[in-house]
Amino acid sequence: MRPVYMIAACRTPVAPRGGAFVETELHDLGAAVIAAVLQRAGPSASAVDGVIMGSALCAGGNAARLAALAAGLADSIPALTIDTQCCSGLDAIGLAASRIASGQARVMIAGGMESFSCAPLRAVRPRNKGEAPRFYDRPPFAPWPERETDLAQAAAQLAAMRGYTRQQQEGFAIESHAKTMAALPGADEIVPVAGLAQNAFTRKMTAQFCARLPILAGDERHGLTAATIACEADAAAAVMLIDEALAGKLPDQYRALRIEACESAGGDPAMPALAPAAAIARALEKAGVEPQDLASIELMEAYAAQAMANIADAGLPADKVNCGGGALARGHPIGASGAILAVRLFHELQGAPRGSAGLAAIAAAGGLASALVLRRG
Repeated sequence: MRPVYMIAACRTPVAPRGGAFVETELHDLGAAVIAAVLQRAGPSASAVDGVIMGSALCAGGNAARLAALAAGLADSIPALTIDTQCCSGLDAIGLAASRIASGQARVMIAGGMESFSCAPLRAVRPRNKGEAPRFYDRPPFAPWPERETDLAQAAAQLAAMRGYTRQQQEGFAIESHAKTMAALPGADEIVPVAGLAQNAFTRKMTAQFCARLPILAGDERHGLTAATIACEADAAAAVMLIDEALAGKLPDQYRALRIEACESAGGDPAMPALAPAAAIARALEKAGVEPQDLASIELMEAYAAQAMANIADAGLPADKVNCGGGALARGHPIGASGAILAVRLFHELQGAPRGSAGLAAIAAAGGLASALVLRRG
């Protein structure tokens, strides 16, 4: 398999549902980051072989194609939209990397985009005369009703199983907000859209504020609140990947990162939060990296309990996890979240010593997980 390099990465800010991006169409979010990554990539942009974007809420069609065309890419460049729920953005990057590694492409754009604000309503078509459409918020994630656990309830069960108290989870969330406020991303990472240039949800959180929030899932001792569940959000993120021959011709200002591994794993659909540990283990083994040697880790914080459990199960050094904050302080734009982790990791590693490796990992509904390892040359 041929080496693959990431040479540019950017994202929009993350805006809560109904916020700054309420009037921004999904493909416009995607177009903003595709156009920006093309500009950042310089000469390599003229030879794009394809676009792959993840999205979980677009309800069909091919949103990646709309975004690619809106970004100004030629009609001749194909585009593909994939849906693996929360893993979609990271899986899109992995799929694009595999096309280059196998020799099917030399230059790919990949990432994710999501708009809770503009997502279409979804309904089951009536099957009999006189019946009304049955609207639903999310599709089934398992074919067995007994294993079709509500995601927040599953996270609450995990918190109870592991003994993570409400206060411990809130402490994790407070730290996520504090780290985000202390390390605001720069213009090289963020693409302003609709007048928004920074994540809109991040704020100063206190234990006193968190204590006043009602429990949304679970019991009094281990329950989840709005502080410990990432809010529904809108955003997009994209990266450019190229092969080794092109990477070798780049000017010195381009700091290409090599993709060492991009792995997926499955787990119990009823406990999806625990799936990442297996994907992380596979990715680190393939990359030949020990957890303690990672310079930077971008781990999804859909729920505080989920992140806490995966730090423990994967043996990750806590002081390297989400040093610039996580999704509890940003929000969770489902199909874009994994791509945002990859973009954050790309920029975090730019300041690391040569040879440093970093990890991005995310879980998805249905008991899925994906993990990416990047190394700075």
